[in-house]
Parts: sequence; structure tokens; C-alpha cells
Amino acid sequence: MRPAPLEGVKVLEAATLFAGPLAATFLGDFGADVTKIEHPSRPDAARGHGTSKNGVGLWFKTLGRNKRLATLDLSQGREVFLSLVRANDVLVENFRPGTLERWGLGPDVLLSVNPRLVIARVTAFGQVGPWSRRPGFGSLAEAMSGFAAVTGEPEGPPTLPPFGLADGITALATAYAVLVALRERDQSGAGQVIDMAIIEPILMMLGGGITAYQQTGYVQPRLGNRSSNNAPRNVYRTADGRWVAVSTSSQSIAERVVTLVGRPDLVAEPWFGSGRERAEHADELDDAVGNWILERSLDEVMVAFEKAEAAVGPVHDIRGIVADPQYAALNTIVEVDDEELGGPVQMQNVLFRLSESPGSIRWAGRPHGADTDAVLAEIGVTPEQLAALREAGVV
Repeated sequence: MRPAPLEGVKVLEAATLFAGPLAATFLGDFGADVTKIEHPSRPDAARGHGTSKNGVGLWFKTLGRNKRLATLDLSQGREVFLSLVRANDVLVENFRPGTLERWGLGPDVLLSVNPRLVIARVTAFGQVGPWSRRPGFGSLAEAMSGFAAVTGEPEGPPTLPPFGLADGITALATAYAVLVALRERDQSGAGQVIDMAIIEPILMMLGGGITAYQQTGYVQPRLGNRSSNNAPRNVYRTADGRWVAVSTSSQSIAERVVTLVGRPDLVAEPWFGSGRERAEHADELDDAVGNWILERSLDEVMVAFEKAEAAVGPVHDIRGIVADPQYAALNTIVEVDDEELGGPVQMQNVLFRLSESPGSIRWAGRPHGADTDAVLAEIGVTPEQLAALREAGVV
């Protein structure tokens, strides 16, 4: 096997909650040396999100994996932070615009001490504009992007997701942006600043709505689990009280589904040849598919759809995910030994498989400040200086 793809890339993470930290996680999964900085007395709030066991936040075991964890109050430890910046290739930060500048740590200062630094600035609304300095989180991005407006039942309210969707999409975009900037640095020798606004990547994922509105005035309504682009497309209840999702994004799959459920006559309808027109007849198609599925168990439905080469998937909760044979074949869920919890911890594996230089999870998220001494020693902080910094509350 070749070395990890990002081996030798050093990333400094001064970010909290989800978008910035998750971007650094993605980089660490493929070999980057990630050092996460947390405030000495105010750890990343992500440690308290989700389920905990014996006072240990379990979500952070995934979010903090493959990272060395050090503490530093940037507002007091400016010189220490600048020394860390000199030793790293990438900085991921998500302070509200103007905060780093107020501490004398703006991009101009950071690039003056390390001209090759890539600075990823992840904020709710970006570095410029009338909203730039407002507080914000992914939920606001899910609202402002149009996601909530098109999500939910037609007669119901706009619906927010029960997890950090906008943050997760932004994390992927940020990791991508960092790799682009590092590639450019290979050519120019110079670093640069990435301005990543959480309200933007999720907007890109919502498709061609802006163009459609500009060209035709079309505003997409809420459709529940249906689609305006194809039908049948919905979730359907089985005879044993389970649910399955059916999608017919291609014409051939749509034909197989209606034939399977005993309505081959629908294929001959003049409207059936277009996904858009099929969506206009969703009631009839849902009745045909839904009634057929309701008479059969989940296993029977899955076997029949597989035989017909039609697209179907079970609606899993977490119990179904950990038992699913396809996830098992892909090794999507792995166990990582963890001293803090006293045994193996299951979590999602790295995002994708590389045949010759795969990523890996080397350790799960560690306790607050676990690596402070080692990290600061690497930049020349002596034990005596470290003791003084600790006494002053800087680390």
C-alpha cells in the first residue's frame, strides 16, 4: 500500500460544533495530521450533543477521531497560536467574522508568518455582506437555502432536518476547497483564504431551482415524499408494518415497477413516457404500488423487486443500518478501540474506498486537552513555560 494520500499535510482546527470540525475529520481520515484546538475551560459544544455514556459524549468519538486535541485560549495565547500556524499547512476556523482580527490574528497576520498557509474560514453567512457578522447555524442555512420550504407534506409547515444537514454538506465542500487550495499551492507556492458560507453549499445541492425561477417563474412546492420529476416515488407501508422507498428515476425502472404490481396497462398511457407527466398522475401510481406492497411483507417485497430488477430500499432506523448486509459488505461500520469508554466503539467508516491508499480511523475522539503537552512541546514550549501558561489559564 502507498502512504496515506494526505500524509505530511498538517491541519490546525480552531473550530466548534460541526461544519469546520467535520471538514477536518474528513482530512484526518486520509492521513492529514490534524490538531484540534479547544478553549481551556469551554470545550467544543459538540462534546455535549447527542447521547452520552458515563458523561462521555458519543458523537464526539466520531467527530474527534484521528485528531490530536490541545487547549489554548486564542484571545490570550496569540504568540503560541502563531507558532502553531507556522508549523501547519491548513487552518480551519469558524469564529464569527472580525473575531480573529480583533485578537490580532487576521489572515494578513497569519499569512505573514506562514505565506503557504491555507485558511478555511467557515461561517454561517460568509465574510462579507449585511449578515456576515450575525450569529448563525446550519438550521438557518436549511431555512434560507430553500431546503425547508420544499421539505414536508403539502399542507404542512416547512420542515427542518433533525440532524446537521447543512453543516455536513458544508464540511464536504470545505474539505474539497482545502484540497483545491493545496493543489494550487503546489503550483504557486502561496497559500490563500477560503471563504465558506454554510448557506451556500446546501443551495447548490437543491438543483436547478434558481434557473427555473429566473426562466419561467416556477417555485417548487412541498410534495412530501413525492417528486415533481418522476413517479411512482414515495415510501410505502408493508403488511408487517415496515416501510420501503421506491424510486423510478429512469423510464425502464418505472415500467418494471408498474408491471410488477400488476398494472402493465399503465405503460401504454400517453403520459407514462415522461417522468414529469407521471408525477402528475402520482395518486393513481401510488395507489397501484402502495396497495400491492401493503399486501406483502418486507421480505416478500424486497425479493419481488430484486427479481424484477426494480429499485427499492428499506426505510432503516439505526437498528436496520447496523444489521444491513450491504453496509456490512462495504465495511461501512467499523469498531475502534477506545480507552475512555473501555472497549470498542462503532462508528461510520471513512467516506470512500481507495484501492491503493485507503483512509483509516486510527483512534476515536479523545478527552479534552489530551495532547496539549505534546503539541506545544513540538513548537518549542518548555515544561516551565507550559506550567506558566496553564497557571494563567491560557491552556
